[in-house]
Amino acid sequence: MPISMYDASVAVFQARLKALGGVLAAGEQNATERKIDPSVFLNARLAPDMFTLTRQVQIATDHAKGAPSRLAGREVPKFEDSEASFADLQARIAKTLDHLATFSAADLEGSEERTINLKVGGRDMAMPGLQYLFNYATPNFYFHVTTAYDILRHNGAPLGKVLFIRGH
Repeated sequence: MPISMYDASVAVFQARLKALGGVLAAGEQNATERKIDPSVFLNARLAPDMFTLTRQVQIATDHAKGAPSRLAGREVPKFEDSEASFADLQARIAKTLDHLATFSAADLEGSEERTINLKVGGRDMAMPGLQYLFNYATPNFYFHVTTAYDILRHNGAPLGKVLFIRGH
């Protein structure tokens, strides 16, 4: 039985976002226990030219909501990118999960060949849905989820692989 585009996108994004929520909760708890202003973690980055923790979560959720929307031929919901706390980031994840819950497997059926058009770095790109999902959206999503985890871990939050995978 072949894997469906729904299983390769929506189901994966849902699981990973739930785990990211657990990672963020652990990071927030660690900041509280160590009496560190949460904004220190939220504004932390791995290198000067990389995005902050907050921006990593925003971009991860953008890919999670954008990929199935594009594959299903729907408008991608716009979020304001105004998150300033761990609670705000958790709310953004919840809003993304709510959006993902609106998709069924039938919504993405046949999207492997649907042409996905997007603008990346100021230039137009077009590719078949399968290529878009596996070679653009999913790698970008994982990059930003992993970088969010790495920022918290780098700042001393006691995170482990199990938390990254399961979220608890």
